[in-house]
Amino acid sequence: MESTLAGGGSSRVEDSPVDLLVIGGGINGVGIARDAAGRGLAVLLVERGDLAGATSSASSKLIHGGLRYLEQYEFRLVHESLAEREVLLAAAPYIVRPLRFVLPVHAGLRPPWLLRLGLFLYDNIGGRKRLPPTRTVHRDRDSVFDGLADSYQLGFEYSDCWTDDARLVVVNALDAQQRGARIEPGWTVNSAHREGSLWKATMTSQSGESRAVLARALVNATGPWVEQTLRATGTHQHRAVRLVKGSHLVVRRLYDGAQAYTLQNADGRVVFAIPYEDDFTLIGTTDTPFSGDPGEVRADSNEVEYLCGLISGYLKTPVTPADVVWTYSGVRPLHDNGESSASTVTRDYAFDVDAPNEQAPLLSVFGGKLTTYRKLAEHALSRLLPLMKVDAQPWTAGATLPGGDIPNADFEAFLAEELRQHAYAPAALVRRLCRAYGTRIEHILGNAKRTSDLGAEVAPQVYEAELDLMRREEWARTGDDALWRRSKLGLHLDAQARAAVKDWFGA
Repeated sequence: MESTLAGGGSSRVEDSPVDLLVIGGGINGVGIARDAAGRGLAVLLVERGDLAGATSSASSKLIHGGLRYLEQYEFRLVHESLAEREVLLAAAPYIVRPLRFVLPVHAGLRPPWLLRLGLFLYDNIGGRKRLPPTRTVHRDRDSVFDGLADSYQLGFEYSDCWTDDARLVVVNALDAQQRGARIEPGWTVNSAHREGSLWKATMTSQSGESRAVLARALVNATGPWVEQTLRATGTHQHRAVRLVKGSHLVVRRLYDGAQAYTLQNADGRVVFAIPYEDDFTLIGTTDTPFSGDPGEVRADSNEVEYLCGLISGYLKTPVTPADVVWTYSGVRPLHDNGESSASTVTRDYAFDVDAPNEQAPLLSVFGGKLTTYRKLAEHALSRLLPLMKVDAQPWTAGATLPGGDIPNADFEAFLAEELRQHAYAPAALVRRLCRAYGTRIEHILGNAKRTSDLGAEVAPQVYEAELDLMRREEWARTGDDALWRRSKLGLHLDAQARAAVKDWFGA
């Protein structure tokens, strides 16, 4: 079927309406698509770029309750976030893993009693089961102070979790697909309007193809573009959004040990220093108002100097902008709760639902954070499904993600067995693949008996079998998709090796 688009040209109209059209391939979009597909809905997700191509690959990589949100009385958000740590640890124990954080006491800032009180609440309001509790640490007995300046003598060590944010997006998309959803990056929705009981959305691909899709309901999960997408639908926006820029630095590893640091600052912000990709330390984040194009966001010199200065105040060895090997930035589309400071704007989520006179509904997502994406999806569908007259129950709380079916969620035992089975391969390669793919590692290594069975070594310890899986199963279309989102190989490879990976993809 063909129809004419405004502005000329023709578009293919898909004959069968989908139940749910999700616009946006970040963590919230794929989470909603996964949940809906598992409830039996016909789902199509479209994304104009790559999955996790914007905010969802630019986080601090943490699954955490948000300790500082307790000061803002965000008890519901902290409770929900802490409970989600347990759910995600069980769902994907290969890309979500425990991490201990050291919070040094800084003279003149929050006093020890206040920090300990906050951490007591943090330990107890979220149903902690798997993670160890907070403990007090002292310089004279704990090695976690070795890299810190001598002025820091006392601190607290508590638990949270780390994840690979972009891979978490990809495996949620993969699960959605396995449950029947269609996941299609590379499509831009230009406009959408209601026709009878359906939405009709017109879109174009990066190659110039046009199409129109009919849907019973529409989800606007476009993150910092949420207002732009609302304008494309012609519907009224009821909630205000605050765009906040967060930038991160990556430097060579700054200290020994597996611990991360939670660092207070006099301006009220908290910055993390996190062990990253074995050889590096991740430092972030900033919180600054943003008003430009979210697709062109970059860390500026003021942010770099701010983060370097803050961490240098804690460490024995100062960090300078010259030490930075990589930066990345993202724009968080926060629900504007009227706070004057960008760092105190709520990280909670909210929805706009537009369904006048029982017409086809549109749900727009405002705010949210990586940790709560699964609950956000559950709540979104609890708002949408009654409007669609669909009765289907939540299911994701006890479900593993692809690659996460590791016996007893014991990653170290799983790794030991994979190292035994694939003793022909370098241990560092096997460990990296286990961390990235979990039990899906067999889609790469399969029945290989030697590394030559994995195809050409496109870059050091990067074989065609892995790149082919990224392209075949994980929607990677370019070298950057593979180097910076499906993996962080771009940090470890030199320019020649990165170019070889890009050449393999042809872009």
